[in-house]
Amino acid sequence: MDVRHVRHDLFPEIEPFASGLLAVDSHHTIYWEQSGNPRGIPVIFLHGGPGAGAAPAHRRFFDPHAYRVVIFDQRGCGRSHPHGEVRDNSTQHLVEDMETLRDHLGIKRWMLFGGSWGSTLALAYGIRHPRRCTGLVLRGIFLGGRSEIDWFLYGMRTFFPEAWRHFAESIPVAEHGDLLTAYHRRLLDADPAVHLPAAHTWSRYETVCSSLIQRADDPLAGSHDEAALALARIEAHYFVNNAFLADDEILHGVSTLRHLVPGTIVQGRYDMVCPIVTADRLAHAWPEARYVIVADAGHSAMEPGIRAALVRATEAMKVRLA
Repeated sequence: MDVRHVRHDLFPEIEPFASGLLAVDSHHTIYWEQSGNPRGIPVIFLHGGPGAGAAPAHRRFFDPHAYRVVIFDQRGCGRSHPHGEVRDNSTQHLVEDMETLRDHLGIKRWMLFGGSWGSTLALAYGIRHPRRCTGLVLRGIFLGGRSEIDWFLYGMRTFFPEAWRHFAESIPVAEHGDLLTAYHRRLLDADPAVHLPAAHTWSRYETVCSSLIQRADDPLAGSHDEAALALARIEAHYFVNNAFLADDEILHGVSTLRHLVPGTIVQGRYDMVCPIVTADRLAHAWPEARYVIVADAGHSAMEPGIRAALVRATEAMKVRLA
C-alpha cells in the first residue's frame, strides 16, 4: 500500500441500504443492518460489552465503496429484543446467531471486525468456523479469563481509584469481597429502583476507565436507562459464567486460524479495561497476525490513534481480499 495515500481517520457517515429483525430462537430476535457496497467485501462488525449494542459510527471504519458492512445487535441489547434478556444468552448462542445471520444474508465468507468483547466473539466464531472467515481485525483484546474479569472488578482501581471507589461504595462494605455477585444480584432484580442505580454505576465505571484522556463533560450524560441496563446486566451475566469459555480456551484454539486466516491485532498501550498483557499473549499464540501497539491510547475504539490504526487495518485487508 502506498503510504502517501493511507487513510488515517473514519470514513464519512452513511446510512444502511437494508435492515431487519431476525428471529434466532423462540424468544430472541436480533436487529441487523447492511451498509456500503452490496457487492463489496463482506465484513461483520461485532460490538463490545457484551450488551453494549452497535452505533452508526461503527459503519465508518470501512470504505463504503469496497465493503459490504454487516452490523447486528447481539442478544438482549440495542435494537434486539427482548431487551436485557439473559436467558439463552451465551457465547455459543451468539456464534450460532452469526451463522444464522450469514446464511440469512446469503454470504459465504466474511471478514470479522471486533473490539473488546467483540474480539472475544470474533475469535470464538473464527475458531469454530475458520473456513467462513476471510480475515480478522481485532482491538482491545479480551479473552474471557478469570484474571481479566478480576482485573475489571478490582485491578482498575490501581489507575482509577476515584472511579473504583464510587463503583465499590455503591455496594455495602460487607459485600466488597465479591462485587460481581453483589452487582449481578441487583442487576437481575425485577425492581427498577434496585437494578437501574446498579446499572448506571456499573456503566459509568467502565466508561470512565475506557479512555486515556478523559472527556471534560460527563461521558454518560444523556445515557438511557435501557442501554445502561443491557450493558451492565448482560456483562455481569457473562462475567459470572466466565464468558462461557474454559480458561485459555481461545488461546488453545487459535491454532486453527494460523496459516489459514490473516489477522491484525490493534492494542492501546495504556488500555486499562483490557490490559495489553492479554493482547501480547494472543500475539504470541498467533505470530502470523500483525500486532499493532498504539503508544498513546487506552481502550476506546474512538481514541484518535486506535481508530486510525483500525482504519489502516481495514484498508490493508481491502487490498488483500480484493
